[in-house]
Amino acid sequence: MKFLLACVTAFTLVAAPAIADGDDDDDAPSFGVAGIMSRDNREDLPPLTLSAGTPLNESGKLELKSGTYYEVEIEADGSQELALAGADFFRAIWIDEIVIEGIEIRPLGVDSLEFDEAGTAEISFLAIKPGTYDFGVPGSDLQKLEITIK
Repeated sequence: MKFLLACVTAFTLVAAPAIADGDDDDDAPSFGVAGIMSRDNREDLPPLTLSAGTPLNESGKLELKSGTYYEVEIEADGSQELALAGADFFRAIWIDEIVIEGIEIRPLGVDSLEFDEAGTAEISFLAIKPGTYDFGVPGSDLQKLEITIK
């Protein structure tokens, strides 16, 4: 028992401060006290436009990095009732919040978002699981994104 207590004490005095400061020998980024939620680890994605007969973005692709916190704004013009689906993509990320007209929603899971009229939704999330995912209006080849998480 004394040996175990001595090991824990030694770890606390020697190793724990180095881990907390990000002072280790590998090249892993140090995010500070807020960890992966820190400002240095955040990136704003270009807004997505949801409008009848138009692509969500110019390229039809998004490339994300696993472990990075992203914010994306989705703007619907109300030209048609449209949904954005991507169950596999939503399961590959951790959603911090969805903000709609100032209302913050912190969901446990999402399958799709549907816009019945004009409006804006902002999704804040952490990319987690590497892979390639489809995201967009169901049944539309024009209004979809191929999202790759590396």
